[in-house]
Amino acid sequence: MSKEQVLKELQAAVGSETRVSDWLELTQERVNAFADATGDHQWIHCDPERAARESPSGGTIAHGYLTLSLYPWLAGLVDGRSRFPGVRSAINYGINRLRFPATLPVGARVRGRITLKAVEEAGEGLQITEQYTAEIEGGGKPACVAEVVIRLNF
Repeated sequence: MSKEQVLKELQAAVGSETRVSDWLELTQERVNAFADATGDHQWIHCDPERAARESPSGGTIAHGYLTLSLYPWLAGLVDGRSRFPGVRSAINYGINRLRFPATLPVGARVRGRITLKAVEEAGEGLQITEQYTAEIEGGGKPACVAEVVIRLNF
């Protein structure tokens, strides 16, 4: 698809929920790998025995930024199928707003709900703004709500 065709389709979808991902189980292995990558080995994330005894949640939880970092996968940007046919690349440009309303416990399942908030031309590409909500299965509040800005390059 051309940039103009993608722009027209996205403009028609502004305000709509454009994707609900499959559920993903948060494992302790994923949390530990994130801790290794970031150097954040706080016991609330990496020590299941201590977290079971001392944590208000009764166990280990995901880092907030781990929950945020699931956005590309849950949004369908890295699963091998382009959400935007004709786009060469989708690049993270920034975050306008970010909140972590609830903790994401290890063993819980999370999924992404994506709503298109805006689309505009940006140089030779497009810029989209999406609301990413990381929904916890059976939870009342989401683990993450972020207004994510992505640049689409053709």
